[in-house]
Amino acid sequence: MSAVYGHAYGGLTPPAPVPVYAPGDGAQRLAGFSGRPDAGFLNGILDFRALHDGHTARHGDLLLTAHAVTHDVEAYALRAESGGRVLAYSGDSGPCGGLTEAARNADLFLCEADIDAHREGEQVHLTPEDAGACARAARARQLLITHVGPALTAEAATVRAAGAFGGPTATAREGDIQRI
Repeated sequence: MSAVYGHAYGGLTPPAPVPVYAPGDGAQRLAGFSGRPDAGFLNGILDFRALHDGHTARHGDLLLTAHAVTHDVEAYALRAESGGRVLAYSGDSGPCGGLTEAARNADLFLCEADIDAHREGEQVHLTPEDAGACARAARARQLLITHVGPALTAEAATVRAAGAFGGPTATAREGDIQRI
């Protein structure tokens, strides 16, 4: 997003388009968020590359792997590996095997806990208990709760997730640095 804002408001254009790994309709989604009818304004700024389940990208010692997850639109969890350490990030997800696989043996699992309870027939986000259960099933070493919805406080979501996980659990906060 910084590249888009820099171009739109600061007249800055990156020397080469910035690669963005996203669902197949990622450029159109970003255009919609920006109030634009199409993604043409992003040409020369961002280079969208479609993800798929199991997609990998290597940048130096960093290996990124996408895992398809359950959501109301195409979505992925991300597993980032470098130097023998693993960070897993849920993104928007309902409970599913892809999420557990992304978090498998992660040193740090950054996971949403967006909803207080599931609505009947809908599982496109996680409750705190879902986040904790996924971390436990994946054998993650630490759980970091993020993307807490308006029906919860971050503190309450973290306590509930910790109860289901049974391991070290914290709340993600802007500006915090996590070492793994």
